[in-house]
Amino acid sequence: MAIIEARGLARTFTSRKRTVEAVRGVDLTVSEGEIVGFLGPNGAGKTTTLRMLTTLLRPTAGTATVAGADLRADPVEVRRRIGYVAQAIGATGGGSDPNATVGEEITLQAQLYRVPPGEIADRTARLTRQLDLGGLDDRLVKTLSGGQRRRLDIALGLVHSPRLVFLDEPTTGLDPQSRSNLWDHIRGLREDLGTTIFLTTHYLEEADALCDRILVIDYGKIVAEGTPEELKRRISGDVITLRVNGGPDAAEGLLTGHQGVRDITVSGGSLRLTVDRGEEALPGLLRELDLAGLTLQSIQLARPSLDDVFLTVTGRSLREDAPDAAPPARVPVA
Repeated sequence: MAIIEARGLARTFTSRKRTVEAVRGVDLTVSEGEIVGFLGPNGAGKTTTLRMLTTLLRPTAGTATVAGADLRADPVEVRRRIGYVAQAIGATGGGSDPNATVGEEITLQAQLYRVPPGEIADRTARLTRQLDLGGLDDRLVKTLSGGQRRRLDIALGLVHSPRLVFLDEPTTGLDPQSRSNLWDHIRGLREDLGTTIFLTTHYLEEADALCDRILVIDYGKIVAEGTPEELKRRISGDVITLRVNGGPDAAEGLLTGHQGVRDITVSGGSLRLTVDRGEEALPGLLRELDLAGLTLQSIQLARPSLDDVFLTVTGRSLREDAPDAAPPARVPVA
């Protein structure tokens, strides 16, 4: 069952000097219970798409259903049904009051979402246990560590028990240990609460570790989607690097066009082969070399990374700026 379904979602920004098509017709589907990563270089349309899906920015064109509510016709109902955890801002983190206590912040958020008063204590206890915030009810927010602050932000986004939560750069600014700890808590949201998670991140290792499926946006369009493993194999392939006696030229001519070999390049004295499935291609390649009397000096099989996928589909790194980045969207006041 789809919890997010968007078709032709688009957003154009117009100024006196030019028109920028920040999002140019995005089609995407997220199934209930998935953890989906939404990746894109700066200016690719990622933030604009996220703002549209969370009702902070009205689409110029297209349709979307989010958590069973129509994005354009009933944005208020979308807001009721989703959780949204914005990026941490500066050294103090998210949008909570640094001079309030943890318990006060969670209670206030529950009241704003009209959670029945008799349920607030139980929900608070469950979330603080789930997100390792137990015993911090009376602590001032400003005294929390960075990891505790981000877990509080997530608790605030979940206090009304949404089926779907949007996490925008959830681990930015955290040290590696806190980041790994938060990954465990994010997995627990799906495993223990059944929450669907749609997250953006600038850490490719985070997307690889957490996400069931990844969507890559570039220049306002989805350019790749699939599981991390599917993307690595389909888009980048495995890489076999080998050296043979006599130099790489003889081996290059022999292996060019071999089944499963996508590309061959010579680098120094080594031959670099991009293949579909390295563990399956390797035995056949070794047999070819042996039959031709070429003695193998060294061989290495390397799996692709999401960095390789990203460079393949966008031609740039995740943090590289796009030339036509959209201007920041204004958040409407309710």
